[in-house]
Amino acid sequence: MNKPRITAKEAKLHAILDSATELLVEKPTASLNEIAEHAGIGIATLHRYVESRDQLMLQLGLRAVQVVGDTMSRLSQDEKDGNSYIPALIEALIPLGAKIHFLTHDASLYYNEEMLAAENKILEPIRNAIRSLQQAGTLRQDLDTEWILNVLYSLLILTWQQVQQGNIAKNSAAKLVNDTLFHGVKT
Repeated sequence: MNKPRITAKEAKLHAILDSATELLVEKPTASLNEIAEHAGIGIATLHRYVESRDQLMLQLGLRAVQVVGDTMSRLSQDEKDGNSYIPALIEALIPLGAKIHFLTHDASLYYNEEMLAAENKILEPIRNAIRSLQQAGTLRQDLDTEWILNVLYSLLILTWQQVQQGNIAKNSAAKLVNDTLFHGVKT
């Protein structure tokens, strides 16, 4: 399936949102002026794309879900079974830590129906892989699937933070998450 081309305006919005994500991870209270400055644009330009901070936060959340979803969709069909899907997913998502971090740290996104639906859509294949691993006996069946999903999510965020702080080498991060997940919830 061919990916639709994005317009110049969409590309500019994506660049602004990616820059805003970088800044807000470091400084969650950054003002719209600071966000515009960090993105290398004026506040008037920022307001052409988003009208308010709430709208910016929603756009940031939806952009994060889009990027994570696009990354997940690139996993090969061979990786869709649980045994290889979860490790491949972890390897693919570690570099997206800022986006995943943002999704879990902006409380305004927790109550937005559009955001919740978008996030649930990208989490469903992970839930299915976890269920498959539980049915195969690789992961404990006595643990709720949502619990294991949230443990994985938390491990990804923690690992990304530790890589950012220089406590974990980037090239060993995925192995650490996999080892922790599978040995922490393995039968």
